[in-house]
Amino acid sequence: MTLIKSISGIRGTIGGPVGENFTPIDIVECTAAFGQWTLDRTGIQRVVVGRDARISGKMVQELVVQTLIALGIEVIDLDLSTTPTVEMAVTDEKAGAGIILTASHNPAQWNALKFLNEKGEFISAADGAEVLEYIASRKMDFVSVDALGTRINKIDAIEKHITAILSLPLIPVAEIKKRNFKVVLDPVNSTGSLALPPLLEKLGCNVQLIHGEPTGHFAHNPEPLPHHLKDLSRAVVENQADFGISVDPDVDRLALVCPDGSMFGEEYTLVAAADFILAHTPGATVSNVSSSLALKDVTEAYHQTYFSAAVGEVNVVTKMKEVNAVIGGEGNGGIIYPDLHYGRDALVGVAFILALLTERNTDLKSLKETYPPYEMVKDRIDLDGSLDKAQVLQKVRDHFQNDKLNEVDGIKVEWPDRWVQIRASNTEPILRVYAEAPNLSAAQSLVDQVKSILS
Repeated sequence: MTLIKSISGIRGTIGGPVGENFTPIDIVECTAAFGQWTLDRTGIQRVVVGRDARISGKMVQELVVQTLIALGIEVIDLDLSTTPTVEMAVTDEKAGAGIILTASHNPAQWNALKFLNEKGEFISAADGAEVLEYIASRKMDFVSVDALGTRINKIDAIEKHITAILSLPLIPVAEIKKRNFKVVLDPVNSTGSLALPPLLEKLGCNVQLIHGEPTGHFAHNPEPLPHHLKDLSRAVVENQADFGISVDPDVDRLALVCPDGSMFGEEYTLVAAADFILAHTPGATVSNVSSSLALKDVTEAYHQTYFSAAVGEVNVVTKMKEVNAVIGGEGNGGIIYPDLHYGRDALVGVAFILALLTERNTDLKSLKETYPPYEMVKDRIDLDGSLDKAQVLQKVRDHFQNDKLNEVDGIKVEWPDRWVQIRASNTEPILRVYAEAPNLSAAQSLVDQVKSILS
């Protein structure tokens, strides 16, 4: 059982001792600290709250909302929503902050508080450090009974989000409708089932849902990785669909399945979206250092410049603003389109994929074959107390001292057509070991090499 208080939010498993797990006491304390920090920083007495459908969501929602009310804050409660919808609602409602109640791809026993600033963007590392200081020092000042905040329930935030996407100049709505795409959607029993069907239907798609009830009882591991998507792959083939869509519980990651049931590859979601955007809007692209080389290759094919950033949405957004990127994201299926908002958004990603397939009059399998072929292996090492992260990194650094090292985030060893990286996870007590190469065996060999150094 785990509780992780970090600069990127508060995450943990439900139940157990206070201070060691994600308990009601910890939820109230961390919410109060963030609420007080927001008031002190912005003076705006309004916060947007939304959640995914996981089992503990309603309980966490009530604790968060009532704590904010006790601080004199007006809560705009979106209830079941998506991460990108909450992000957009913060600015729409002119709020001082937002809180998303989701543990993203983590299993059902996890939940989390993810903190947004007044721009609807994840708070920076410096801001996160201040919030942690508020938590540690208990800098909260609750209001008297006659100054309590209020709760306003909003039910149209997802609809506004969809409208904003369909209004983007690059989305040829009428042309997409003519294709009559047949799509199978797996929202893994969470809020993707509320957001994606209406978007797809407005784009003329015939939608077949699997695992579509937003109960929070995830039918499979909620991370949209190939070995978790066997039901979707099978359903695509059985329904003779044009492609399949999988999202994580809070709908900021997008994975696709080709018409033959094969995986398009979550790393290529961003690549395809960038291909579409760059064809219409020249400019820089950004992804994190754990993402595929394919984005760099595609960007340079358009004679544009690719930049990398440390893992984490806030780091990618910072770099995107710095270089005025036209699109960016992370190789886990996260697409960030700044003309809509600075946040990973599976909904806009779906719209871009439909637009690209329509514009090129092709299918997803054929589209994948136009991109540089890379294979990636994603492995992990559990931190059990016997491993010291600093010592681990030093061993890797020493072993590869004659190769090109990128230490933006952990250690990444780079060659022209492949790389291997080891870094500490931002969300779990593990070390991630990723590698990419032109074929799977070469990528696996790089991972095995790094793990053998530590054995």
